[in-house]
Amino acid sequence: MLDLAITAPGQHISDALAATVPAAQTAERTGYHRVWYAEHHNMPSIASSATSVLIAHIAAHTNTIRLGAGGVMLPNHSPLTIAEQYGTLAELHPGRIDLGLGRAPGGDQAMLAALRRNPQDAENFPTDIIELQSYLGNRLPTDAVNAYPGRGTNVPLYILGSSLFGAQLAARLGLPYAFASHFAPAALHQALNVYRETFQPSETLDAPYTIAALNVIAGDTTTWATHEMARTQRQRLRGFLKNRADDLTDADIDTILRSPHGDTIRDMMRYTATGTIDDIRPYITGFIQDTGADEIIVAHAVSGLDERLRSIEILAEALAE
Repeated sequence: MLDLAITAPGQHISDALAATVPAAQTAERTGYHRVWYAEHHNMPSIASSATSVLIAHIAAHTNTIRLGAGGVMLPNHSPLTIAEQYGTLAELHPGRIDLGLGRAPGGDQAMLAALRRNPQDAENFPTDIIELQSYLGNRLPTDAVNAYPGRGTNVPLYILGSSLFGAQLAARLGLPYAFASHFAPAALHQALNVYRETFQPSETLDAPYTIAALNVIAGDTTTWATHEMARTQRQRLRGFLKNRADDLTDADIDTILRSPHGDTIRDMMRYTATGTIDDIRPYITGFIQDTGADEIIVAHAVSGLDERLRSIEILAEALAE
């Protein structure tokens, strides 16, 4: 499960963060394998920016489920800092911590300036991953700098991507690859094929391992799920329009979504399982068969905590059967 600690309009951030705990507990109870949290910045609707802090909080309130970043935007940080943060988590919660790594900044140019970074930092992504691996492994880096905590924890690394770059890099480094098809579906199949065809075995992985993402809006009635899908699309468009959407009604937003200009927004949710358990089950099965993914990661695009917990449960029930 991917959790962005979504903050609804008018909701306090503290409430959005508090909701991540029962969501993770429900995922653990119903058999999910892991929950990841994504780094985003300067976005009022997303409260998961400090991934390591949020993971520590969730880990203290769960027992067995794996937790990780999906992902840390590595160009925003020094590899040593991330090694120390996730090394600390791994020492506190052995065998439960993952580290997904992305190349995108997770925000705009103003955000980069506020982080004291620049766009050129992304060019160091491949070498930064190798440096990070060295800090988390058992071998000394070439400059004899060590991460304490971090060294010897061997926190599993995953390359995240929404284009061919990440697929090629993950293949070259012999690392597992996760594709962000829950919001960037266009290159899904091409990226997975490139990754599998060019994969080079490593000490970490001897064969390709893929994760594909999709949205899930599961409810007890098809009518509710359909309405929730429409609400989610409106919210995404309002996010893109920002202040320009303040005076627009839902009818205005729906008109834009039906226009050619709305095609991109609607296509972002191309891979979305919507409906009751009987709708969800064949959709998920077809998605797995179509992608050949070893694992799927789902974003429950549902408003309201009770409704979100129910969506988590329905998906678990669908896959269990």
